[in-house]
Amino acid sequence: MNVKTFIDRPVLSIVISVFIVLLGMISVTTLPVEQYPDIAPPTIGVMAQYPGASADAIQKSVIAPLEESINGVENMIYMTSTCSNSGQAQIYVYFKQGVNADMAQVNVQNRVSQAAGLLPSEVNQIGVTTYKRQPSTVRAFALYSPQAKGRMTRRLYRTTSTSTSSRNCSE
Repeated sequence: MNVKTFIDRPVLSIVISVFIVLLGMISVTTLPVEQYPDIAPPTIGVMAQYPGASADAIQKSVIAPLEESINGVENMIYMTSTCSNSGQAQIYVYFKQGVNADMAQVNVQNRVSQAAGLLPSEVNQIGVTTYKRQPSTVRAFALYSPQAKGRMTRRLYRTTSTSTSSRNCSE
């Protein structure tokens, strides 16, 4: 077949194009999740609460001991920490690409347990939480319609508000 065949027979061209698109859609839906590449490095979060403490007090009495204990955990790249005047402290530990996130969480949890004796008693009573965090974008989309702005916004809010949540930990 040459190009002249597709020019002379536009229906054939359309049928082949639709077939290729359908085949691609079927292939994407049957592709196992394990075959998608890792986008972001595994991240483990550590959250602690120290009620009534200022951000400076949390930095010195909670974050510093936890960072010293967590520092050097196997396959760690770097870590970041934040604290607020509302008594919250968060530490994010980033690991090398391909590291098992479950094992990384266990390693971080063991290091946090070692630092429990250095933390204030109020923090230990409430507890220090260690959790896996996936920082990559899971879902992103945009909708626009000048005729039905209100209806689309309400429908979008109803559809997504139950499945998404946000967390804010800033001063």
